[in-house]
Amino acid sequence: MSKLNQLTIIKAHQGLISKQFSSTELTKSCLDEINKSDENINAFITVTAEQALTKAKEVDQKIAQGDSISDLAGIPYAAKDIFCTQGIKTTAGSKILENFIAPYESTTTARLKSKDGVLVGKTNLDEFAMGSSTENSGFSPTRNPHDLERVPGGSSGGSAAALAANHCLYALGTDTGGSIRQPAALCGVVGVKPTYGRTSRYGVISMASSLDTIGYFAKNIEDAAIILQAIAGRDEKESTSSNIVLDHYSEEIKKDIKGLKIGIPKEYFELEGLEPEVKKIIAKAIKKIEEITGISAREISLPHTDYALACYYIIMPAEVSSNLARYDGIKYGLSEKSQDLLASYLKTRAKGFGAEVKRRIVLGTYILSHGYYEAYYKKALAVRTLVKKDFDQAFKLIDVILAPVTPTTAFKLGEKISDPLQMYAFDIFTIPASLAGLPALSLPCGRIGQLPVGLQIIGQQADEKTILRLAHHYEQSRK
Repeated sequence: MSKLNQLTIIKAHQGLISKQFSSTELTKSCLDEINKSDENINAFITVTAEQALTKAKEVDQKIAQGDSISDLAGIPYAAKDIFCTQGIKTTAGSKILENFIAPYESTTTARLKSKDGVLVGKTNLDEFAMGSSTENSGFSPTRNPHDLERVPGGSSGGSAAALAANHCLYALGTDTGGSIRQPAALCGVVGVKPTYGRTSRYGVISMASSLDTIGYFAKNIEDAAIILQAIAGRDEKESTSSNIVLDHYSEEIKKDIKGLKIGIPKEYFELEGLEPEVKKIIAKAIKKIEEITGISAREISLPHTDYALACYYIIMPAEVSSNLARYDGIKYGLSEKSQDLLASYLKTRAKGFGAEVKRRIVLGTYILSHGYYEAYYKKALAVRTLVKKDFDQAFKLIDVILAPVTPTTAFKLGEKISDPLQMYAFDIFTIPASLAGLPALSLPCGRIGQLPVGLQIIGQQADEKTILRLAHHYEQSRK
């Protein structure tokens, strides 16, 4: 048997119920790996070893008593440190919340708690989820387990790296413009961004409220189906959460995909900066999918793709500026006292926020200021509608869209950090689906040397089952 921490959720669950090993042993295997390798990777901000072992023992007791357990009971997972976890430090990767202990639980972690999931720790991220490399963290960068000189992607880089390094069996993340799919591609794991509203944002520290989507990382698609079943669904505490009926994802992925119509957006493959080797690996994956569906992929057009990046970097900072106004040193977090209230605000925010967060707040405040709101923000909202319409038109002809996740493999630490525009452009393939609120995932499809490449599968609104099904059949074909 492979090391316990290397198991999938399904294999671990089978091992637990057949009493081949205990949840305590499984959890210790993950914690041992964290102790062994996380000093170099820096995937975690907080490791919750004591709480994890307590929960694992509870699950072992249930199994010993003959109680039935859920698929996720006793399974160690990690959560991006932007999910509030009651009684556990929640920093959002920022010095302004360095010692903040959440007084309540996010809906997502509460749902996993109800399934007896075992939280082994809170993972590193770009501060307040603002970044594409996890270099903007207030607690040092995370490194890619495949090459410690390279980034794991961002902003959920800690979660992707933790899973790739077998520190856990799955991990939670958030995706605003690609922050799950992009690190999943760079770290060689599965990353799923559900439809906006399919998962609850309650208890997750906000960055850009009309874009933030709760998702996760898994080792394979079978595991991904189990996780989505557990965390998705309507939440009365969160007004944007959807009440669309959930599918039974574990059953849906097994259904036939013969005749599934595939679209290939020509604009994505014409964009400057797409590395030829990445393009070649994606083309090979598309050819394989054509074989298993029995239908040739159809070229489609998403004509407003060129405007998506600029549109995103107007809407997102505007919402950031509004959401981060609450960090003023009065109610919680870092507080720098000064001679008057305004000076205290300025001192607290100057010391607590990093350079990228300050950049986006200033940009967003400018965009929303008198005389510029209509010129920038209102126009960006109109362009967002056009981006969504592009997808609506395309989905009249096809069922799913295939594309790259990133233009290159993982870049070196420090390579783009001093050039924000170059860093922002790295999310060119993931941002359009985010603007349209569509479900999308990243699936490992090859390597260049030791560095993974991810295939992006984008689906229609609330149609996670189809992208998971296609991904599962592709994954099986590569075994």
